[in-house]
Amino acid sequence: MEYDYLLKFLILGNSGVGKTSFLCQYVDGQFCERYISTVGVDFREKRLTFQPLDGGRTQRINLQLWDTAGQERFRSLTTAFFRDAMGFILMFDLTNEQSFIDVSNWMVQLQTHAYTETPDIILCGNKLDLEDQRAVSKRNALDLAERYGLIYFETSALTSVGLANSVRRLVQMVMKRMETSVETEFPVFKKRVESIQMAVPNRPDFDYQDDFDYDEEDEQKSRCHYC
Repeated sequence: MEYDYLLKFLILGNSGVGKTSFLCQYVDGQFCERYISTVGVDFREKRLTFQPLDGGRTQRINLQLWDTAGQERFRSLTTAFFRDAMGFILMFDLTNEQSFIDVSNWMVQLQTHAYTETPDIILCGNKLDLEDQRAVSKRNALDLAERYGLIYFETSALTSVGLANSVRRLVQMVMKRMETSVETEFPVFKKRVESIQMAVPNRPDFDYQDDFDYDEEDEQKSRCHYC
């Protein structure tokens, strides 16, 4: 089955924040009970459809979600994948203050290695189901998101709360940038857009999931808000 766009997102954050569990729950609807640290990188795919704001043809999206290792020893390997990614999910553990503090370090990595200094990023505080162990307040997380101009979500890979909404919002942001970059100021991005349109995957057909429309009201809101 053909698709119109191949989007590649990277999930970044310290080891143990729940990146792999987020990916398993979002793509497969299953929670990974055992913790197995990612070695290097891994990825999964999911099909989506996207309705442009102008009422144009529904776009079929093949979304690749790349799960990156959080350990320092893999950093040189994972940063090599930054430049080809079109969106980023920056994740910390709501029960681990150090993972929250290290968000700033990940932002430096992003600004250094991504295709632009201002890529599309969402900030996710994961493990919302462990509210009684919470170490990072919602207020502090929002303040950090505001500092970097990010949209903030709180998620739970265990219960799936916030997963679909967070990924959906990032898709909307990337598609919006793609629409404008074709005519305006993102020549590097434009080249990538043109190269991925109408790609045909060499794999068995599978159904599109998680249909959603572009939300004009969301786009007009501040980039920094709690979702």
